[in-house]
Amino acid sequence: MTQGQILDIVRDAIYILLIVSMPMLLTSLIIGLVISIFQTVTSIQEQTLTFIPKIVGVFAALIIFGPWMLATLSEYITNLWMNFSLYLG
Repeated sequence: MTQGQILDIVRDAIYILLIVSMPMLLTSLIIGLVISIFQTVTSIQEQTLTFIPKIVGVFAALIIFGPWMLATLSEYITNLWMNFSLYLG
């Protein structure tokens, strides 16, 4: 296994990690921004106000995007295992 192959595997793994985590991170970001704007407009300075909506939003994103995330990760692992013999030689 060459250094180039290792770097390709690591690069692909980081790319898949970023793509798969993006729906949950964006959901949390959007909910946080909406609640921050709401807090600014209403002058409510409660720090714990964002926790429950973010948790619910992330769970909803996980339910909605979960099958796609699992398929993407499964495809990456399957390709990695199918090419495993190339990495040994």
